[in-house]
Amino acid sequence: MSTARAHARVAATLAAMLLVAACTGRGAPGGSPSARPEPVRTSATPTATTATPPARSPSSATSAPATTVPPAPQPATPRVSVIATRLRVPWEIAFAPDGTAFVSERPTGVISALSPDGRRTEVRRIAEVVAQGEGGLLGLAVSPDFRDDGLLYAYYTAAEDNRVVRFRAAGGAAAEVVLSGIPKAGNHNGGRIAFGPDGKLYIGTGDAAVPDRARDHRSLGGKILRVEPDGTVPADNPFPASPVWSLGHRNVQGLAWDARGRLWATELGPDRDDEINLIVRGGDYGWPQATGTARHDGSLPAAAVKQPPDAAWSGLGFVPAGAVAGWGDSLVAGGLRGQRLWRFPVTQDGRLGPGEPLLQGRYGRLRAVVRAPDDSLWITTSNRDGRGAPAADDDRILRYGR
Repeated sequence: MSTARAHARVAATLAAMLLVAACTGRGAPGGSPSARPEPVRTSATPTATTATPPARSPSSATSAPATTVPPAPQPATPRVSVIATRLRVPWEIAFAPDGTAFVSERPTGVISALSPDGRRTEVRRIAEVVAQGEGGLLGLAVSPDFRDDGLLYAYYTAAEDNRVVRFRAAGGAAAEVVLSGIPKAGNHNGGRIAFGPDGKLYIGTGDAAVPDRARDHRSLGGKILRVEPDGTVPADNPFPASPVWSLGHRNVQGLAWDARGRLWATELGPDRDDEINLIVRGGDYGWPQATGTARHDGSLPAAAVKQPPDAAWSGLGFVPAGAVAGWGDSLVAGGLRGQRLWRFPVTQDGRLGPGEPLLQGRYGRLRAVVRAPDDSLWITTSNRDGRGAPAADDDRILRYGR
């Protein structure tokens, strides 16, 4: 088969799958055999309460009968459904405008399109991916103009560096390098990418096991970077001609914006102090001289800190008030070593309330946490990454919502 005919056939297959996804809706998988709803939390069924009748004397007339007080309405309990199974370390999920989910698998270099009923279609296999240690195919992002340009962005570990590329989702044209030269190593490769409300591409990197890179303005390691969609440096970045947006990070793993457009990031600490940080333009977050709420030479303290046995945060999502019954604006982080979700209420003035653990120990290591178009959360497990205890159907994509 000629190259042109092969590309046409891939495009036709993906277009058909996207049409199915659009017709079947963007939320729960419904009656799909692969969707297995499970209650997230259980509570006793509310029962009616009976008011105590007033005391009466034997000679008094018959008093009014006891009255039944109806129970107060209870918020719907979020549920978990399994969307897909038997993936190989799914690292990221990025949603297209029609609800199709693109999924990256770290060790294979494969990007698949996933319809809401769990059907997968391979979109691209990036042959240049070098999956060593924590490296491989990592973050994905959908272009803000996806309806017009059809572009996907991917962050991956190559032979010499970590890099960001872009390519058309429907088609086999060569990928275009957006940014290269990000330090790589067996660990601390960062990897999360996301478009902000300003239309710029934000890139979370790690120090690639050389801590002094994090506060070195000349290095791309240990930073949050900000570039235009084509990789050029925005004129309003804090350091002239530099993609660096913030520095002093050890290993950035999650990026999310709240309802007021504030950027938050999760970061893995060393043997202590996993952080959630409120990111500001040009901010220095202290690594390696400071972790957690400590400060050093003008560095900024973390907004929330947990210890690795309970946290080891990776992906981060924002859920607006009302999307989940009983929640206000919330950040939700996936715990790897902690094997749970953490929900943190977000205040109007940019503070985080006490963390609430969810799904503790039920699905193993949790990595990506992404808000879907229907306001549910899609979560990937990471039990086949060499550090978990995989079940027979791992790794999975879970849907948490109503």
